[in-house]
Amino acid sequence: MPNASPMLAPVVALVIWSAVIWAWMYATRIPAIIKARMVLEQTAPRGEQMAQLPPKVRWKADNYNHLMEQPTLFYAIAISLAVLGDQSTVSIALAWAYVGLRVVHSLVQATWNNIQTRFALFFVSSLLLFGLVYQAAVRVF
Repeated sequence: MPNASPMLAPVVALVIWSAVIWAWMYATRIPAIIKARMVLEQTAPRGEQMAQLPPKVRWKADNYNHLMEQPTLFYAIAISLAVLGDQSTVSIALAWAYVGLRVVHSLVQATWNNIQTRFALFFVSSLLLFGLVYQAAVRVF
């Protein structure tokens, strides 16, 4: 079996982290629903019932949703770089730094939820993502 591209390790790591946040979300959400004695209605508008839960419970779900948004671009570009054979130190460092900042962003949002800190982490991680896009563009064009 051939060796996997080192660019795939940060991809797998971020998927694992997303699974951790998914589990944390339900580990807090289900007890909160039970404690509130909520009756989940299928016809309720999206998010209406979950808005009744305490903010510290909702933060985990909000973060899980965020992990399903911009990181999809990371997956696409990191896998593209792996297919292109990019094993450069720069690309791998950018990818791991992106994953690290997304983990920190998750921890901030799920526990403290300071918006200024979250924005700073999001902004810097976006710059790292754009760096990865540049790395791929140079190889493709």
